[in-house]
Amino acid sequence: MKMPRTVDEILQHAEELAARFEDYEPREEDELDPGAVALLRTAVAERSEAERHMIEAVRRARAAGLSWKAIGGVVGTSGEAARQRYSAKVA
Repeated sequence: MKMPRTVDEILQHAEELAARFEDYEPREEDELDPGAVALLRTAVAERSEAERHMIEAVRRARAAGLSWKAIGGVVGTSGEAARQRYSAKVA
């Protein structure tokens, strides 16, 4: 479908969209499991919180004089990988 350009094309497109919306019948197989969605949302929030904790820990480690190599060793990566991931966030 090409993008509507004229006022008439835009109005026609709006009418087509309205008709599609009004005629829509949800199918059971298209529905999302609310429990699974809730678990995913919780996991995303927890991961975000964990990343905030990690950044604060790296910030404190750098302030205490730890090298990127030492930080990388503790978090399970190389010092260069730790520096690339966190240096801009803790500066």
